[in-house]
Amino acid sequence: MHNNLVENMSVSISPQAPPGICSPYDIRFQPIYFHVETEMLTLRPSRRRAARGFTLIELLIVVIILAILAAIVVPQFSNSTLDAKESTLGANLSAMRSAMELYKIQHNGAYPGANASGAGTGCAAGTKGTGTAASAQAFIDQLTAASDEAGNTCTVADTTYKYGPYVRKGIPNEPINNLGSAAGDIAVQSTGAPILPTVTTGGWIIDTKSGEIVMNSTANDSKTPPVAYYKY
Repeated sequence: MHNNLVENMSVSISPQAPPGICSPYDIRFQPIYFHVETEMLTLRPSRRRAARGFTLIELLIVVIILAILAAIVVPQFSNSTLDAKESTLGANLSAMRSAMELYKIQHNGAYPGANASGAGTGCAAGTKGTGTAASAQAFIDQLTAASDEAGNTCTVADTTYKYGPYVRKGIPNEPINNLGSAAGDIAVQSTGAPILPTVTTGGWIIDTKSGEIVMNSTANDSKTPPVAYYKY
C-alpha cells in the first residue's frame, strides 16, 4: 500500500463589509489535503499458454524418421508390385494356353496361327482376317474373331464363322514389359521343337505346330532361386 499526498488549493471568499455595502473581498487561500490510497496490482500469468512451434531439432528428428520409413516401405512395395506382375504373367499364359487348346479341338487339330485367316468366303457383315499361314496376325485373328473350321476369320459371327472368339478382349500383354498384344510383339516358329528364346525384350513367342506359347525373354524372375520367364 502506498500513500500519496496530493495538495490542492481551495479558495474561500469572506466579505469584510456589512451586507449591502460594496467592499473589497478578503480572499483566503487554504490548503486542502487529500489522502489517496493506491493498490499495487499483481499481474498473474494467463492459465492458457501460448502455442509453441517445433524446434529445428524436432523437425530434423521427424525428417529422419520419415526417411527411415521410406527406405523400409518403398523396396517392399516395389517387390510386391513385381510379384503381382509375375502372378499376372502366369495367369495370362494359362488363359492363352487353354484358349489355344480349345481352338485346336474345333479346327481339325490345327493351332491358332498355323493356317491363314483371310481365305474364307462370305463375311458380308464384318471384316475378314488378313493373316497368312504361320504368322502372328493369323494367330491374333483366329483367337479374337469368329472363325470357320479352316481357320478363316470374320469380325462378325454367322453360320459359317461359328467358332470363337476365344479371347474376347484381345491378346493380353505380358505384364513384365507390357508387350504382346500387337503382331509385332509376337514371334512365331513352326518347328514343333521346344521354344528357347534368345532375347530379353519380352512379348510372346509361339510355336504353331506344338501349340507352345511362352514369354519371349531369357530374363529371370524375382524368386529365390530365380526362374526364367520363358519357363512359366
